[in-house]
Amino acid sequence: MKIRLTVLVMLFFTTIIHAKNEEGWIELFNGKDLNNWTILNGKAEYKIENGEIVGISKVETPNTFLATKNKYSDFILEYEMKMEQGLNSGVQIRSNSFKEYKDGRVHGYQVECDGSDRAWSAGIYEESGRGWLYPLENNQAAKKAFKKGGWNSFHIEVIGSSIRTWLNGIPCTDLVDTMTAEGFIALQVHSIGSNKENEGKSIRWKNIRIKTGNFENDRWEMPDDVKVVNNLSNTLTPKEKRQGWRLLWDGKSTSGWRGAKLDEFPEKGWKINNGILTVEKSGGAESANGGDIITKSRFKDFILEVDFNITEGANSGIKYFVQTGMNKGEGSSIGCEFQILDDKNHPDAKKGVSGNRTIGSLYDLIQANAQVMDKNLKEKRVYPEWNRARIEVRGKKVSHWLNGIKVVEYERGTQMWKALVNYSKYQKWPGFGEFEDGHILLQDHGDEVQFKNIKIKEL
Repeated sequence: MKIRLTVLVMLFFTTIIHAKNEEGWIELFNGKDLNNWTILNGKAEYKIENGEIVGISKVETPNTFLATKNKYSDFILEYEMKMEQGLNSGVQIRSNSFKEYKDGRVHGYQVECDGSDRAWSAGIYEESGRGWLYPLENNQAAKKAFKKGGWNSFHIEVIGSSIRTWLNGIPCTDLVDTMTAEGFIALQVHSIGSNKENEGKSIRWKNIRIKTGNFENDRWEMPDDVKVVNNLSNTLTPKEKRQGWRLLWDGKSTSGWRGAKLDEFPEKGWKINNGILTVEKSGGAESANGGDIITKSRFKDFILEVDFNITEGANSGIKYFVQTGMNKGEGSSIGCEFQILDDKNHPDAKKGVSGNRTIGSLYDLIQANAQVMDKNLKEKRVYPEWNRARIEVRGKKVSHWLNGIKVVEYERGTQMWKALVNYSKYQKWPGFGEFEDGHILLQDHGDEVQFKNIKIKEL
């Protein structure tokens, strides 16, 4: 009798909790009509079948969006969707369509639906903007969550500057960004161009609901091992602080930095304005104006992230394991270099061997290649404005990441490493790249390049 009573009590409280969690949810689709929605940009068809919204792909039309007439700011959004093979889709959140912006083209955050082998479903993309804000190469578990051809359940939390996604219960993204505070929600049928093989295929959505307040009982826990991508300027999130990240540059002073060949910060050639550190244009010569700057501290095992913005035709770099005593003459200090370069407009991109002087490369040693981690990635992603460099040093093993994608990996001290060095411009520097620690350097190569969000996690 006591057992039966205990079970009944548990069922009672479970029912109460479930009912409480259902409070405040609004169905965005009533299962019958699309009166609260409007079609934007393209000519793909949307219809209703069996209480589901069905988008039909169509040739020779741009991306088509079925958008809510209402706009939303902070919310939790849930929906289910499935998609036929060969298509791409997504759900826009906090998005807009303004006549003054690209003739009304839909722009804003998109939660991806990716049926390809790349497998970035539930990643965050900025439609008609910066591009990928959170690809899934740092979250391999999330890449396995999508069910091709089957129904997939999405849970999305958009609260303040935080955007977090889950796919079929698997945590996928933890993004911090402040592009827009409000916008509509829209279901996308992606353009298929002139590919008639994919014409007439469908994307289906159902159980679309939103909650716009009292989130406490409906927020899901985001594990600490899901990487936070923080786009706030020179600011750390509480999660990053817990994980041991710290700013290497505070966004306003020269604290912690000095000239590579000076005891103090250079008096010219560098400027600080509105949270941006800029090396000034001075004719393209290497370290001939203000000169390189380095951290006063030395680092051994670490993860370093730096946001950089290249002006047209510019050249610069981020160096690590820098030994300032190795080159006391003209030119830059010596260290391993994450290349920063305008590949299209700077001649150095065509020099070296097999592209090993292009953006993201280990300069003059290893070419940046997006397929280092995943053979399904076609090419490295370079954006017209801000890009993010990430350098991971774990003992002898080192990797370069460009905009969330690993593009270089190598191991110092091996026979292969020694062969690469002996065939490069660094062959004359004994022990190059094999020092236990060193400074981190931002290079003055005589071209204007901007830096911000410089942070490090020592391992």
